[in-house]
Amino acid sequence: MKLYKLLRGVLLDVDETYYLLADDWDSVINRDDLYRHLREAVPAMQRISESEAQSWITQELLPPIGSQEVWAAGVTYFRSMEARMEESSSSGGADLYDRVYRAERPELFFKALPHRVSGHGQPVSIRKDSAWDVPEPELTLFINTYGSIQGYTVGNDMSSRSIEGENALYLPQAKVYDRSAALGPCLYVPQFPLDAETRIEMDIVRDGQVVFHDAVKINRIKRPLEELAGYLYRECSFANGCFLMTGTCLVPPSAFTLQPEDRVDIRIDPIGTLSNTVGYN
Repeated sequence: MKLYKLLRGVLLDVDETYYLLADDWDSVINRDDLYRHLREAVPAMQRISESEAQSWITQELLPPIGSQEVWAAGVTYFRSMEARMEESSSSGGADLYDRVYRAERPELFFKALPHRVSGHGQPVSIRKDSAWDVPEPELTLFINTYGSIQGYTVGNDMSSRSIEGENALYLPQAKVYDRSAALGPCLYVPQFPLDAETRIEMDIVRDGQVVFHDAVKINRIKRPLEELAGYLYRECSFANGCFLMTGTCLVPPSAFTLQPEDRVDIRIDPIGTLSNTVGYN
């Protein structure tokens, strides 16, 4: 089931085309057994046409987040470790990433508050003081107050490789700024966990041409998703749940950097495609 956050409420599962008014997004999603709750709510929902549903999504789609924080896990794929070691080689910090990849404790860091999060079709930003910028496509978990994974969305963890590579302590500046994160196009709430064969795909489009394409299966991740969620919730509480980006294995080559007007398309079936155009704040 798919929950789309709209200006006028929540659209549940375009394939079934039901519409649910929701004054409080947090109260809709922050539940145990969210899938069962939504299935039980279907009879009371208003049914609409598929064309009307698609029109609402095109015109009114918001990121599927309420008051939740967004956190992120780093260096969870081998390719990410390689890229971080490469960008940090001149600063002497390359071995940090090898050590955290192999460590028992994962890297977890704060990414964004809701007002800094873009949705599908909205712009994301690169920093004016950065010379090397990339998107990071990531499967993103919605975890409820009790630490249970209830749904998934597509995430884009925008990153300044030049700032992080200069010094690992600059990570917050490389990762946290206005429109540095995107989530969407919906919150996918399945009956069962995502299949390990699920693929993350990314296209970067410049002047109408695809200048980067790659794909990876989520089974390449080093750590179980439940383990990442468990570490995040060890000493942190989240009154309305939390979103957790789980890391990337799709890294453009070192010669590549994003430019204004580039479009980043990230697709994870069965969740959907998150598309954002790049600019400056």
